[in-house]
Amino acid sequence: MTLYAQLKQVRSEEDVKDAYIKALGLKGYTKGLIDIQTNEIWFEAKDTSKHSSYAMFTQLLHYVQVALNKGEQLPPLLAVIDTEKAALMKSADVLPFLRKKTVKWGKSASQYTQEALDEISAHIGTHFVSFRISSHEEEFIRTVKDAIKSGDIIRTQITPDNLKQVFDKWVDMIGHEIVGVRDEDYALLFFADIMHDGTVSTHANLPAELLHKNGAPVFSLGGKNFELGSKEGYRRFWAIYHRPPKSEYRDYLLERRDSLIPLDERSFKGAYYTPLHVVDKAYDKLAETLGKNWQKDYIVWDMCCGVGNLEVKHSNPRNIYMSTLDQADVDVMKATKTCVAAQRFQYDYLNDDITDDGRIDYSLSNKVPQGLRDAMAAGKKMLVLINPPYGETGAGIGRGGQNKKGVEQTRINATMTDVGYASKELFVQFLARIAKELPTATLAMFSTLKYVNAPNFEKFRANWNADYQGGFVVHSKAFDGLTGDFPIGFLIWKTSQDARKKMPITEISVEVLNRKALQIGEKKFYNLPSSTYLNVWMDKPETNDELALPLSNAIKVSSNPRLKKSCDAMVGYLYASNNDLQHAGQETLITSSIFTGGNGGGAYVNRQNLWQAAVVFAVRLLIKHSWINHNDQFLQSSEPLTDEFKIDCLVWMLFHGKNLTAGANGLEWNGRTWSLVNHFIPFTEAEVGAPDRFESDFMVQYLADKALSPEAQTVLDAGRALWQAYFAHTDVRAVRDEFKLNRADAGWYQIRNALKARNASGDTAPVGFGRFDQAYQALSEKLRPQVYSLGFLR
Repeated sequence: MTLYAQLKQVRSEEDVKDAYIKALGLKGYTKGLIDIQTNEIWFEAKDTSKHSSYAMFTQLLHYVQVALNKGEQLPPLLAVIDTEKAALMKSADVLPFLRKKTVKWGKSASQYTQEALDEISAHIGTHFVSFRISSHEEEFIRTVKDAIKSGDIIRTQITPDNLKQVFDKWVDMIGHEIVGVRDEDYALLFFADIMHDGTVSTHANLPAELLHKNGAPVFSLGGKNFELGSKEGYRRFWAIYHRPPKSEYRDYLLERRDSLIPLDERSFKGAYYTPLHVVDKAYDKLAETLGKNWQKDYIVWDMCCGVGNLEVKHSNPRNIYMSTLDQADVDVMKATKTCVAAQRFQYDYLNDDITDDGRIDYSLSNKVPQGLRDAMAAGKKMLVLINPPYGETGAGIGRGGQNKKGVEQTRINATMTDVGYASKELFVQFLARIAKELPTATLAMFSTLKYVNAPNFEKFRANWNADYQGGFVVHSKAFDGLTGDFPIGFLIWKTSQDARKKMPITEISVEVLNRKALQIGEKKFYNLPSSTYLNVWMDKPETNDELALPLSNAIKVSSNPRLKKSCDAMVGYLYASNNDLQHAGQETLITSSIFTGGNGGGAYVNRQNLWQAAVVFAVRLLIKHSWINHNDQFLQSSEPLTDEFKIDCLVWMLFHGKNLTAGANGLEWNGRTWSLVNHFIPFTEAEVGAPDRFESDFMVQYLADKALSPEAQTVLDAGRALWQAYFAHTDVRAVRDEFKLNRADAGWYQIRNALKARNASGDTAPVGFGRFDQAYQALSEKLRPQVYSLGFLR
């Protein structure tokens, strides 16, 4: 448990003392008039946060004055602590003041006079280091421990490991006090502040500058000066941290600016820093693919270079052209002397120099260096080396509805009339302009794998022409700020926009690297026609003219439904949306009526297509999603399906947690009361001891003439025992209401949850799931390899 968590639970001052003693690992301490006393440090403690650090130090210094008068030994350090804050001071900073004996002390330490508080406060304000335990617990503990060892207060270094945490605390304590500055400029001001020793900056020409006016810090950015509303946070922050950072860290820290851009802005622009250990692997792959002299042979243009970390490994910077959307990135590169011999310039690649009719006209901005224009015109060997933005309109749905609306509205986007949905993706917009501008360039790009095999990019692939040369995929977790688990590809292509020499993407083979960029295997990605996908295989029955009850869960009516018509002789509804493993786990389920809680996609289930529904359901859920298989598409089987496989899939579906079929009365929607009939009970009333008639015996009749494999039969038998256990007792009213247990034909969703609630209550003999879980696991292990052997996944 953290110190702060312990302090939230204290009931007395003794508890506060004990929490700090434990957290700091104090040895040889005593408790008395001085709350905690060791040879190295004395503490004044309070069990409330109502007292100021100045007041607590006034009390503690009363004891110091007494000891000083008596000639007793004094510790090198003094500290005050309570439930929310702590502060630390060197005794040497206050002893000369106390020796003057000018303070008018009260009768006791706790009965200090206002005069004593005022006089002490005036002296110690610049000498103590204060910490908020909620945000600076680690820094406090480390500072005290280091101070006890050394006898001095050692400020915390700013390093690559703590950069983001330090920045967040800087914003909280200093940034929010800078009057009139935009949130997106905090990173620039932060670097101006930390790269300054109080007298001079470590780098010339940083985008922002730290100045001093009347002894107070002032920030300069874009020709404007910004002052602090309050200087207290500034004093407290720089009492904790040391500046500037060590010389070996400085340039690297500046290069990490992308990681400090506010998250919403970074997500919009798509700015994600490429780790240098991944850049190393990219250069190895380029040498392997293009030859060891590629840095000499190719002119390189990185048109979204950020602060240049893709180019810092290049040994021939005179061959490099580096452009970026933000002038601040160019300024950082100049300040850190990144690729000094390269041509570095601000350029909005998706908007600059694009005419209304889609042509490239460099005279519109005159930003593109003449040397780069000449190299393109002369047909020199060109390498586009980029980690372009990942930004797409629609991203963010489901995370607070924060949609990146408008992110795709660029001038190049207006020309992309023949690629469909792919035009919404920013990195594809880069590819579209590159195809116009550099139609025969070699492309080496970090990006997601959407453009290789995603269904929405089929039109793009039909128009874009490139021959795959080699590459790797690396775990997204290697990149700071990226959430989720998916592959980032570094793929090398020889492009040619000559339509007469079409080079279709059918499959690519890549090395697989983990987040540390160590090779852990190989993988193939396949691009197959969408007509071969599993999501178009299942027969879909015709609908009728009646509205279907819209559900957002097994027994919950959707609050904002898409209205859909029902279907004659339907027994359920299979929701199976996007066709890849990324979405399968969250977008596969079966309900007793139309499911409208997702992204659309699905089909009514009847007697004729039930076996298909079971196969689709099982195939989509049997294989666990991983970052490596994230983009894999489900395919129609390449081998004949046996009856045993079909029935195994059906039984597996009936007892899966995503089987949300149910029986329930009293569902209100559209001005009337609805009932759900459960058609998915594989047992008769007599088999399970039901107290009333099941309205449907569809599944019993369907299975009557089917031969079950031993694995499927074992699952069915174990499931029957759980059904019997459910009917052996009547659940309490709260459970009956929660799961709408008001009909005999309850579904697997209702029964397993009712049994779990019953077990949790402890009011009845526990119902064991062990036998069922073991049987279900055996059936899963039998089916799982068949997903690959039957061709549903490659």
